[in-house]
Amino acid sequence: MDDLFDGVKSNQSETESIPLTAPLAVRMRPRNLSEVVGHRHILAKGCLLPRLVSANNFGSLMFYGPPGCGKTTLAEVIARETKSRFVKINAVLSNVAEIRDELKMARYLKGERTILFIDEIHRFNKAQQDLLLPDVEDGNIRLIGATTHNPGFYINAPLLSRSHLFKLEPLGAEDVAFVLRRALSDVERGLGAFKIRASDEILKSLAGICDGDMRRALNALETIVLGMGGGKEMTPSDIEIFARERRIRYDADEDEHYDTISAFIKSIRGCDPDAAMYWLAKMLEGGEDPRFIARRLVILASEDVGLADSRGLLIANAAFDACERVGLPECELNLAHAVIFLACAPKSNSATLALAAAHSAVRENLQSVPLHLRDSHTKLNRAMGHGAEYIYSHECPENISGQDYMEKPVQLYKPKLSGSEKQIAERLANYKELKKLIRQKKAKR
Repeated sequence: MDDLFDGVKSNQSETESIPLTAPLAVRMRPRNLSEVVGHRHILAKGCLLPRLVSANNFGSLMFYGPPGCGKTTLAEVIARETKSRFVKINAVLSNVAEIRDELKMARYLKGERTILFIDEIHRFNKAQQDLLLPDVEDGNIRLIGATTHNPGFYINAPLLSRSHLFKLEPLGAEDVAFVLRRALSDVERGLGAFKIRASDEILKSLAGICDGDMRRALNALETIVLGMGGGKEMTPSDIEIFARERRIRYDADEDEHYDTISAFIKSIRGCDPDAAMYWLAKMLEGGEDPRFIARRLVILASEDVGLADSRGLLIANAAFDACERVGLPECELNLAHAVIFLACAPKSNSATLALAAAHSAVRENLQSVPLHLRDSHTKLNRAMGHGAEYIYSHECPENISGQDYMEKPVQLYKPKLSGSEKQIAERLANYKELKKLIRQKKAKR
C-alpha cells in the first residue's frame, strides 16, 4: 500500500472496533480532522478542504503525495465526518468488473452519498478511469483518488478537471515525533501499557530516519517497544538498527527521481559543490544508474559551463566513460571528481543561447548560401561562379579575410566575460577590428 495507516477494510463503520492485533499504524489512525497532524497548507483554519468537509459540499478530490503522508487517512476521516458510505479499492488489485459492481451499488444507494476511495489511482488505465466519469458527473459517487505520481501525467484530463487536487508533502520530523509521543502514551489504542519513556530527541531521531513516512515511523516504534519490554527508557542504541537499515526514499521513474536530478543539476549550475555532492549521494544511495547521472553531466558541461572552461566537457565525458568501463562502486569516485570540478568551474550558457538564437534565425529567415562560399569542386559549379571570390583565410594576417560568411550577417553568439570565455571575447573583438580595417583599405582602393 502507498499510504499512511493502510489496512482498514472497505465500508468500515465508525463504531467498528480495530483489533488490538492490528499494526500500531492502523490502531493510531486519526478519527477526525482535528487528530490529523501536518499539512497545515490545506488543513489550517480557513483553508478550502476543511470548509468543504464541514459543509459536506464537495465533489471529487485527488490527493497527491509521497507514501505515508496521510492520503488514505484523510479519505477515511472525510467519510466519517460527512457520515458517507465509504468504499475503498486498490487500483493494483481491482478490475473492471469490481468497479462496475461498486458503481452499480452506489447508484442503488445514492441517498447514502458514497465516497469511492481509489488508492494508487495512477495505476488505472485510461479505460478504467473513463469508466468512472459518468457516475462522477451524475453525483452517484464522490471520488477520492490517492496517488504518489504526478496527476498531470497519470490521471485523465477529464477526470482531473472534475476534481479538487490537493498536494500533500512529507510530514515534518516534529509532526511525526508528536504522533509517536501520542502512541507511547495512549493506553487504549497505542503502547501506553508498556510504560516506555523516550526523550524528544530520541523520537525526533526516529522520525528523521523515516523520511516523513508516518506509517513507517509508527511500525518502527512498535517493533522497538516490543523488543524492549515494559517500563524502560528508550536509548539511541534501541533505534540504531533502524538507522543502519534506513532506506532512502528514491523511486526510479517517479517524482523523487526527477526532483532529485533537478536539484542536482541546479546545484552544480549554482556553483554549490556541497549541495551537488549531497544530491549525488542521495541518488547513488537510492540505486540510481550512474550512467544516467553521467549523461546529465555531459549535457551540463556544455549547457552551463560551456566555453568558460571547455575542460568541463572532457572531464564529464571521462566520467561517463568510467561509468561504462569501471562500474559501481568505484565509478562513484569518478562522478564525484566530475561533479566537484563542474560545480566549481566558471559558468557560461553562451553556447546554449547561441544555439537557440541560431534555430530561431533559421526559422524566421532562411538565407541562401552566398555565392563565394558555395562548393566549387565541379566544372559546372565553377562555371556558375561558385567560390570564385572566396579568399582562403590562412593566406591572410591572423586568418581574417574581411569577407562575410552569411548573406545578411547576424550576431548569434554573445560571449560572456566568465573564465576562459573572457579571452574568446577579446579575440573576437580583435577579429572584428581587423575585419573593419581590411574593409576600409578596400574602400580606399
